[in-house]
Amino acid sequence: MSQKNRERGTAGPAPAATEPGKVRNVALVGHAGVGKTTLAEALLAATGTIERAGDITEGTTVCDHDPAAIAQQRSVGVACAPLRFGDLKINLLDTPGYHDFVGELRAGLRAADAALFVVSAVNGLDAATQQLWEECAAVNMPRAVAITRLDHPQADFDETLALCRRMFGDGVLPAYLPLHDDSGAHVTGLIGLITQRVFDYSEGHPPQTREPDAEHVTAIAEARGELIEGVIAESEDETLMDRYLSGEDIDTDTLVDDLETAVARGSFHPVVPVNATTQVGLDAVLELISGGFPAPDEHPAPTVTTVDGDPAEPLTCDPNGPLAAEVIKTTVDSYVGRVSLVRVFSGTLRPDTAVHISGHGLSARGHPDHDADERVTHLYSPLGADLREVSECAAGDICAITKSGTAETGDTISSKANPLLMAPWKMPEPLLPIAITAPTRADEDAMAKNLTRLVAADPTLRLERNSETHQIVLWCMGESHAEVVLDRLRAGGTQVDTEPVRIALRETFTGTAKGMGRHVKQSGGHGQYGICHISVDPLTQGENFEFVNKIVGGVIPQQFVQSVEKGVRSQMERGLVAGYPVIDIRVTVYDGKTHSVDSSDAAFQSAGALALRDAAENGQLTLLEPIDHVAITVSDGYVGAVMSDLSSRRGRVLGTETDDRDRAVIRAEIPASELVRYAIELRAMTAGSGVFARTFIRYEPMPKHLAEQVKKEAAERK
Repeated sequence: MSQKNRERGTAGPAPAATEPGKVRNVALVGHAGVGKTTLAEALLAATGTIERAGDITEGTTVCDHDPAAIAQQRSVGVACAPLRFGDLKINLLDTPGYHDFVGELRAGLRAADAALFVVSAVNGLDAATQQLWEECAAVNMPRAVAITRLDHPQADFDETLALCRRMFGDGVLPAYLPLHDDSGAHVTGLIGLITQRVFDYSEGHPPQTREPDAEHVTAIAEARGELIEGVIAESEDETLMDRYLSGEDIDTDTLVDDLETAVARGSFHPVVPVNATTQVGLDAVLELISGGFPAPDEHPAPTVTTVDGDPAEPLTCDPNGPLAAEVIKTTVDSYVGRVSLVRVFSGTLRPDTAVHISGHGLSARGHPDHDADERVTHLYSPLGADLREVSECAAGDICAITKSGTAETGDTISSKANPLLMAPWKMPEPLLPIAITAPTRADEDAMAKNLTRLVAADPTLRLERNSETHQIVLWCMGESHAEVVLDRLRAGGTQVDTEPVRIALRETFTGTAKGMGRHVKQSGGHGQYGICHISVDPLTQGENFEFVNKIVGGVIPQQFVQSVEKGVRSQMERGLVAGYPVIDIRVTVYDGKTHSVDSSDAAFQSAGALALRDAAENGQLTLLEPIDHVAITVSDGYVGAVMSDLSSRRGRVLGTETDDRDRAVIRAEIPASELVRYAIELRAMTAGSGVFARTFIRYEPMPKHLAEQVKKEAAERK
């Protein structure tokens, strides 16, 4: 915990929960800058969990204690902030809003049982937030909306509410209306539409409750009628609508119960106005979380198998059931070392207990299949960077463990007697490559060690050691993600630089060429003698390599013919004009000479390599570039801009289709060199909502002017 956070302090011990019904796990989600962290801090302060809310610009927030978050002035990781409200423990999961850190967002959603969408009354909504709403709807996650920043001069609650309804659907309705002061510039209270009461915050928090003023009655009646109809439409009591339409006054308790049931079921989404800095609406948010969002035992648990992949009994949120917990994220703290945030789905995790830790194969990221037994020595309740020791963590709750030698993001923690493996959550593929170098061998060693740790902890970071370009490439979600990764590498004692990403090209012959390889040396009484003649012909793309022996009369013995082939293959791997592998050629050896004493395998391998190089000088070669098939998913409004951009990238559009969420999917073929920064540029073109997937399909000749540039750069590197 930072020194400033230590000075702010926390009030009392960590909140505890032994019953799943007494826990609420809520992810705060929304676009960057809408006030998620500010809201989380205000809720902590309002419930007495911390003395006062912090400021990220001063490095004093509980949720954004990470130096990278302070440097970027925004959340870069999911943070858990538990608080006590009545007899409930509420675990707030503050998630990043910037797309580069979508892995942390999805980790927060995995640990949560409901999502509170935070929307700014100033900036409105973006397409990426709408897309996230649809993803939550697909898995029926309960959702509600908090509209923030109500006191900003450009705030417009009514317009923002209308926008939410257009983008999120008709199930989004206000449970409260904001109440302005006489000047109309400040929100000083809320009007509860079901209770028809005013909650006046002009004297601070908690609010004073009173009857609404006469001028508000008409607005209340109109909004309340729509809300009640929406709630009743979701009610399990089919007689309520008829009773309401006939003029019967439905009692408040019935309406509240039905509203909470509809919210927990994921079919109704109340809107709460909230102004975190003045504490307006904080109690309304807490009431919504406690009464409307489901407890962990009302939310389905992830699917589990045995570590061998065989089916296992479905999990239930039972503290006495088999232990099954998941590592939501792993970080390294400068004070205590490795810290793993853990959500317990079944059973009870206790200190000083031997557990089994198992993980899925993520070898592409440097994290292979693994199974290990460990002892969990201590459990903590995390409040940002502050770790408060607890005696146990029961099903439905969230805790932290430290100093695990094995546990990484996405791993399953279960009992030694009954090892389990949870189905992983879906993560987007990182598509921005960053090539990194270390200036010294010592830095290379430190970089390798730190990279392994970072990649294993971050499911959206992929490590590639490219044997063809001889580069170490980090595949990231975007530039901000890359900056955080590089900063963490440097903070770990690694001096790291970046360089342009090189594309793994290929070389080939465009016509027939002949070459001679002559390796004749005399040294210290021992000679080396090998001469061969070859012809090279191009093959159809994909045929790769064919070696033909047309030696007549044994001028080259069979064993040395094989040596010629080895030499040719070796030179093909090293390249001929720019250092890239040669493909799709037929090499025919048809003549040569040997020496009865001095000929050898090594001599003819050298001769074969020299013959291929000689053929390259005599013939015509071209560079081939990889072509990828891309599937780009965008809203209809961006199709024209994206297709125009593809043309400027030498892309060929194959067609468009519509996915199951009525978004356009553009399919095209594009040279890989045009996709190096496409993750960033597509996001800019589509207001953050566009995504794409890529798959290599073939090689094609590179345009001459680009090929000449590559050859020039290769010569400079030599």
